[in-house]
Amino acid sequence: MKTILRKELVFFTALFCIGIAQAQITVSGTVSDAAGPLPGANIVVKGTNNGAQTDFDGNYTLSGVAEDAVLVFSYIGFKNQEIPVNGQSTIDVTLQEDTQALDEVVVVGYGTLKKKEITSAVASVKAKDFNQGGARSPMDLVQGKVAGLNITRTQGNNPNSGASIQLRGVTSLKGTRSPLVVIDGIPGGNLDLLQQDDIESIDVLKDGSAAAIYGTRGNAGVILITTKKGKAGDPRFEYNTYFQREFVDEKPDYLSASEFRDLISQGVISEDQDFGYNVDLYDELIDKQNLSQYHNFSASGGSEKSNYRASLYYNDANGIAKENGREQFGGRVNFNQRGLQDRLHLQVNMAANFNKANLLGGGYELTDRGDWDKTTGSDFEQAIQRNPTAPVYNEDGSFYETEGYNNYNPLSRLAHRKLERDQQTFSGDARLTLDIIDGLSASAFGSYVRNTYNTRHYRSTKDWDQIRNYQGTGYASKFNYLNWSKTFETTINYNKTFGDHTIAALAGYSYQYSTTETFNAYNNGFTNDGFMDWDLGSGDALYNDQRPNPGMGSFKEDNRLIAFFGRVNYSFMDKYFAQVILRREGSSRFGANHKWGNFPAASVGWAISEEDFMSNIPEISNLKLRIGYGVTGNQGIPNYQSLVSLSTGGVYPQYGTFYQTYGARRNPNPDLRWEEKKEWNFGLDFGVLDNRISGSLDVYNRLTTDLLYDYFAQQPSFVHDRIYTNVGSLRNKGVEIVISATPIQKDDFSWNVDFAANSQINELEQLSNDVFNANWLEFAGLPSPGNLGPAIRLEEGGAVGNFYGKRFAGFTDDGKWLFYKADGSTGLASEMNENDLTVIGNGVPKYQASLNNTLTYKNFDLTIFFRGKFDFDILNTKDMYFGNKKWLPNNLLKSAVTTHDQLDDDPQYSDYYIEKGDFVKLDNITLGYNFDLKTKYIRNMRVYITGRNIATFTGYSGIDPELEDTGFEPGIDSRGFYPRTKSWTIGLNVGF
Repeated sequence: MKTILRKELVFFTALFCIGIAQAQITVSGTVSDAAGPLPGANIVVKGTNNGAQTDFDGNYTLSGVAEDAVLVFSYIGFKNQEIPVNGQSTIDVTLQEDTQALDEVVVVGYGTLKKKEITSAVASVKAKDFNQGGARSPMDLVQGKVAGLNITRTQGNNPNSGASIQLRGVTSLKGTRSPLVVIDGIPGGNLDLLQQDDIESIDVLKDGSAAAIYGTRGNAGVILITTKKGKAGDPRFEYNTYFQREFVDEKPDYLSASEFRDLISQGVISEDQDFGYNVDLYDELIDKQNLSQYHNFSASGGSEKSNYRASLYYNDANGIAKENGREQFGGRVNFNQRGLQDRLHLQVNMAANFNKANLLGGGYELTDRGDWDKTTGSDFEQAIQRNPTAPVYNEDGSFYETEGYNNYNPLSRLAHRKLERDQQTFSGDARLTLDIIDGLSASAFGSYVRNTYNTRHYRSTKDWDQIRNYQGTGYASKFNYLNWSKTFETTINYNKTFGDHTIAALAGYSYQYSTTETFNAYNNGFTNDGFMDWDLGSGDALYNDQRPNPGMGSFKEDNRLIAFFGRVNYSFMDKYFAQVILRREGSSRFGANHKWGNFPAASVGWAISEEDFMSNIPEISNLKLRIGYGVTGNQGIPNYQSLVSLSTGGVYPQYGTFYQTYGARRNPNPDLRWEEKKEWNFGLDFGVLDNRISGSLDVYNRLTTDLLYDYFAQQPSFVHDRIYTNVGSLRNKGVEIVISATPIQKDDFSWNVDFAANSQINELEQLSNDVFNANWLEFAGLPSPGNLGPAIRLEEGGAVGNFYGKRFAGFTDDGKWLFYKADGSTGLASEMNENDLTVIGNGVPKYQASLNNTLTYKNFDLTIFFRGKFDFDILNTKDMYFGNKKWLPNNLLKSAVTTHDQLDDDPQYSDYYIEKGDFVKLDNITLGYNFDLKTKYIRNMRVYITGRNIATFTGYSGIDPELEDTGFEPGIDSRGFYPRTKSWTIGLNVGF
């Protein structure tokens, strides 16, 4: 036995020595593609760091190669190829083009297409390309990623604010101006139901030839969001988490207490305005301990026949302002099952979100009707203007209130008020698909979405407003909101290939019903704060006529949408592509004479690079021309505008009792119809140097007609002086370009660059007709003092966002304003008239661009993302009011005694306060590391750190040049604001 073991030991030792002494050889050869040699191709010995690159002629030499090694050949745009050496010293390889990018599936509404089949302007962003860090909104994930899609957070990183979204410019005066959001097939899906780690892709239908499939809701474009689904395979778990802190990016440059006292010593401010304290109210309003956290745990698995994915999440977002946060939790479940010999497929999705928001901080206020989302940002306006020598508290511990214009103590407001929202949102949908025969299938889809919230508001007996206006009693209000919608859609799909011909046809029916209910009640006269808003009936204003009147209200509305639609896609030889769409849709929102409308679209594509004559140009990997035309509509207006409805009027006495009267609420319009947008799009997709550089170019021209607006109506015959009707037209045109490139691609290091840019021009072509007339429209009324009027005027032939006002001509010797008159002379403010006003700027950026750099080195990855907007103006209203010594004895910006020191006059609106707003932001920088763990328990692990809004490069003198630039009030840097922040996030992604 010992002899046998000894012989085995000798045998295995010999084998080991042979392996050690195995010959190392040198391998050389040429790497080519179908067109010739490939310079810069990579060759590496599998499982080692031993590698080489081909030279300009595609030749390579690789030494130190074991005779039984495997070589891996790779090149951008081509499939990797593995070849065993088997002792060969010469190995020539011809790589095959990787068409995966062109075969990438893109969601296009009621189905998918391969990227190479797209003939419209469609953008697709996958999860791996989303913006890193903690996203306040799902749309933050693609901010700056899609050319032409403008996403702006006007309230900064306020956890209770939404993103302002606009695609290819403004498209309506009164209707919906934001794209339709479709989540897993649900039109009008609720973004609250989405968490960043549950989203698979976001696809954007930008032009009319793509969006026409959604008819009356496609005018402003369509955003299709697809969530992650279950997949066959071993059970998997994912855990994603991050912790995030906010820091003030830049604060207003206001006078400190010592600087305020300097003005007192100079006699600029009265001595009685020195209250003896040193207070930085802005600093007092900041929550320096803010910390946001996010946790998402998901499980997935199953077989080819039955699989699932479920996730649970918790998200506690705390803003930079005190009393400002949003805590939410919920989950999402996806289940898929196949049966009947794989011909029947069931897919079910359910999602829920429960959140509680503290809306008090940051300046939110609540009206009696419950409009809690109307914010003035007035707390931080007080931080600029409140006397910095005034104390926060009186000696008895109560809050000190100053008496200057528009003054209050914001810390008192935060201490003595409640403003909270408790919200629940649910979504459920199911799709049943039957494969009838090969190439023919039918599906039925149903969904239900329910969103409800309760807002509570209480002002205590110690609140400054209650003491002054409510006789020292408390005030409480409640607001309840419920919206639910149900959708049913059925479609038939036909897909067949006949030789070189491929046809994909879709026909469908859609029904959607939506209803909204609200209830509100408010009361005052609460003599103690024991019950707050939980006992509205205890306020004595119900029976004490010395108190302000209590009140209540309720409301309900609904609408229906019905459509029949079809789409045909045709392909010939994978070179020539065509798409035709027709949707016929009816809406309850429109008049009896225009309930139904037709929305056609057509587009074609030509893959030029597939033609034989292109084989002599090997540098061009992909070249496709696209042309599309489509008609879409806009039914996003209030319900019942075409109908006669009643509202309350005065009361009349009868037998000693007063009775309520009712009358017509509006002028009905049976001819009310949807706005209609007709759009041309010309596109070019390209790829060069084996797709090492690729991208697309789109040029569009869209005209929206039958714009809806409430015009003056002649009395008689109309009952009221306004009527909702279709008159005007609006034109948008622009250019969009997207470029992706890989300057460096090596084994251990790669560098990828993505660039997106667009231009836009928005112009009102028509506002009046023979019956209804409006000279111009005015927007952005400027606040008191001064009664300065509207800042923006929109008139026929004019651009959207034009600032309209006086032209600054200097100051008089005593600091009074001088402005140019129409004849070129100058005059005082009191001498100006309407004829002297003109266009003095424009608040809509004409150009937007972003640049993303992704660098990887071994297990490290670094993302550096820049974003900018150019050629637009900003009206600096902070400077207009707080940069003027007339604002005294309130506190001032330092500019009042430096830049504007010569000024000694009331505030005036003119181009003196118009500044260039161009900026570039270092918007995102992320450093990550992927652990290479040798364990059967952890599949992957990544840690990362992300900085958001790290630096802003601009000539604008205000806090932040990124302001509201959608809609009709762009470029206004208002007095009230929420602090702009930079954030730092530490995150972890683990797969089990």
